[in-house]
Amino acid sequence: MPRPIQATIHTESLRHNLARMRRAAPDARAWGVVKANAYGHGIERAFEGLRGADGFALLDLQEAERVRALGWRGPILLLEGVFEPRDLELCSRLSLWHTVHCDEQIDMLAAHKTQLPHRVFLKMNSGMNRLGFAPHRYRAAWARLDALPQVDEITLMTHFSDADTARGIGHQARVFAETTRDLPGERTLGNSAAALRFGQEAAVRADWVRPGIAVYGSAPDFPEHDIAHWGLQPTMTLASRLIAVQQLRPGDTVGYGSSFTAEAPLRIGVVACGYADGYPRHGPTGTPVLVDGVRTRLVGRVSMDMVTVDLTPVPQAGFGSEATLWGRAANGAVLPIDEVARAAGTVGYELMCAVAPRVPFAVD
Repeated sequence: MPRPIQATIHTESLRHNLARMRRAAPDARAWGVVKANAYGHGIERAFEGLRGADGFALLDLQEAERVRALGWRGPILLLEGVFEPRDLELCSRLSLWHTVHCDEQIDMLAAHKTQLPHRVFLKMNSGMNRLGFAPHRYRAAWARLDALPQVDEITLMTHFSDADTARGIGHQARVFAETTRDLPGERTLGNSAAALRFGQEAAVRADWVRPGIAVYGSAPDFPEHDIAHWGLQPTMTLASRLIAVQQLRPGDTVGYGSSFTAEAPLRIGVVACGYADGYPRHGPTGTPVLVDGVRTRLVGRVSMDMVTVDLTPVPQAGFGSEATLWGRAANGAVLPIDEVARAAGTVGYELMCAVAPRVPFAVD
């Protein structure tokens, strides 16, 4: 028998979350963002749940080829654009739309030989200070692109740095609106947090919305709001089973470094899951876990292949009992990935993307 650990992708939850994001931005078309191998879910596994999107947005050409191989004939957007001139050949062959965020990418387009002009997304650095043209240079970049025969339609684009915080989007939305006031072309602004928190505001309304993490069942502004508040469902479950039970006496310790000491008699379960499976090594004692659908806690240090859990809330549990590290238990109880991530000092994005290759996946 294989080790009992397994990750399960919930197709209906992907559909549900995508529909929820459409309701948040009802006048916009929605990208299915599948960068980072669909946030660790696997593009091929997530595709069925996301095929109701109006297009797929991703990072690299290999991901684009995989989406086309699944039979998708609609728009595909390269969110970071091309990295070298020969990438434009594949953009032409696969009919890819691509972001332009620097002068070097415009230079590549100007030298590119193509029979069919490209659809490009001109990115403004409205305050994130990663990619994009500064506002005072944006219109000149637009004029350069507009003059190229290699370019067809230009979509105007920016990305919000603080949509999930109290600062919000107003400072960037104003810069974008003022700079692009009379420029033609469609607009794309909102990510998950912007769509959920500000989707009804005129400043963020656009032709395309780019929901990422929310589609995968994580609240973009956790802990201020959780997935239940936003009406989202977990799309990935990481589950395993108890492979041993130990009875501790007062003063007994657990695991490497003896970081946990029992203060009273304590029954603990050993779960077949560790940091080599992608579980966060820095998850401390108290990190939530479900055993047979009942909430309990980690005790002791996470090791390579095992974690240990307190069985006090679930005295009937024993060898073979289900342990849900995040996601949905067999009895329907939900442990949001955000809660596990917060306990470990990270975010749900990282946990999704970090599930190790040795963990088998299934699609529900």
